[in-house]
Amino acid sequence: MATHWLVLALAVFTEIVWALSLKYVQLHPSPWVVGLSIGLSFVNMALLSYAMRGIPAGTAYAIWTGLGAIGVTIGGIIWFGDALGTARIFFLLLIVGGVVGLKAVS
Repeated sequence: MATHWLVLALAVFTEIVWALSLKYVQLHPSPWVVGLSIGLSFVNMALLSYAMRGIPAGTAYAIWTGLGAIGVTIGGIIWFGDALGTARIFFLLLIVGGVVGLKAVS
């Protein structure tokens, strides 16, 4: 069971890198970058699928998307100059609360 949670953590990390790679493709298009983005998509889905073998599908998916959204938001702020305001922080904290709650009841 712990292995599935570790794989889910890797899937979250891959989701973040993949989503940020989509933005990078728009700024620096090249066959290599596009290929990397496509490859990350396949790895991402494989990791999430494996994690769901030992974690309820809804829980795994909610954690994957929630933490992915937080990571992409933070990555966008750091690497792409996306705006950060009080409302964004508040709603990111709501996502964190949901993820913690799902983990607690799983």
